[in-house]
Amino acid sequence: MPSAQVSAGVPDEIADSLVSRFHDTVGREPVGCFVAPGRVNLIGEHLDYNDGKCLPMALPHATYAALAPRDDDRVNLTSLQEEEPWQGRLGALGPGHAEGWAAYVAGVAWALQEDGLDIPGLDIVVDSRVPVGAGLSSSAALECSVAVGLCALIGLELDHDLRRRLVSACMRAEREVAGAPTGGMDQTIALLAEREHALLLDCRDWSTEQVPWDPSAHGLELLVIDTRAQHSHSDGGYESRRNDCEEAARSLGVDTLREVDDTSAALESLSDTRIRRRARHVFTEMARVEAAVDLLRRSEYESLGQVFTSSHASLRDDFEVSCPELDLAVDTATEEGALGARMTGGGFGGSAIALVPGDRLDTVGEAIVQAYRSRGWEEPGLLPANPGDGARRLR
Repeated sequence: MPSAQVSAGVPDEIADSLVSRFHDTVGREPVGCFVAPGRVNLIGEHLDYNDGKCLPMALPHATYAALAPRDDDRVNLTSLQEEEPWQGRLGALGPGHAEGWAAYVAGVAWALQEDGLDIPGLDIVVDSRVPVGAGLSSSAALECSVAVGLCALIGLELDHDLRRRLVSACMRAEREVAGAPTGGMDQTIALLAEREHALLLDCRDWSTEQVPWDPSAHGLELLVIDTRAQHSHSDGGYESRRNDCEEAARSLGVDTLREVDDTSAALESLSDTRIRRRARHVFTEMARVEAAVDLLRRSEYESLGQVFTSSHASLRDDFEVSCPELDLAVDTATEEGALGARMTGGGFGGSAIALVPGDRLDTVGEAIVQAYRSRGWEEPGLLPANPGDGARRLR
């Protein structure tokens, strides 16, 4: 791979290093070291608020947390990616008390307190391999690594029911303390992921299903391309897309676009061309999710690649949430032999994915890097990614 590759590192080595760093920082041993993954969505973009389905998977790139209880009510947080630590008290962890990265950690402790758990004073040191700003859910990885650590600290067994409970707590932390609206997909996949699977998440009833997904077993690689394009959402682009979908639903007499049965007739009845395009993306993306799951189960990867590329065209043309950096990554990948590629996430920047034959991985990656250089753009990050495990204890 080109030098632009972003390494996930070796989990055991990262955990050992973090335990050592904890000892150097805090002066004692941690109770344990815990890890939670970043995520990428294979398909199902902008469907969460339309009650649709999405298909995320856990990345090998993860966030690690070492922690230990204290005898007092102090909470001391340190990140190896931040210059300044954060200090607070157990009674002051909720909304308005922590800002920036610390809000995601303090918010989890607060949410678990609110949920009735007896959280003690804490020393926490975290280290992350999830790129920030790439749309790969570095925040949920941070929250969930801390959440599983806190549960171990107070002797709770990390079974499926507790994982579900932690999803809700981490969502609350992000919404109410960090002040970042979240639909919950990120926390769900971080806590429920299984190796060599993607997670089919139904955003209408929050049910989940594990779908086998192991590209490397079929001579393929999933390449995540961090475009490093930081397009601002302050112009209301994301909100306007959601408003358009809500307007389409009102015009069609339903609460959400998921409820529409005859999508062809529905599209014909929408007179506003912009609203029609938005609804068309939602309807066709819902169908693509179902197709992708069926193709995965039958290991028909060439057809899956075509579904990915079709999804990108829909997001670019009908939903209008792509950008030149994403389009270039997708176009270059497919020109160089990828079976398919698409932007992933909310759009206006962030990341793309490409399904690449293993023997073409270096070629595709280098071509994307060269294409960016030729335009004078910042070099993208390349993350080869097989689906990994959800949040767990390492030490």
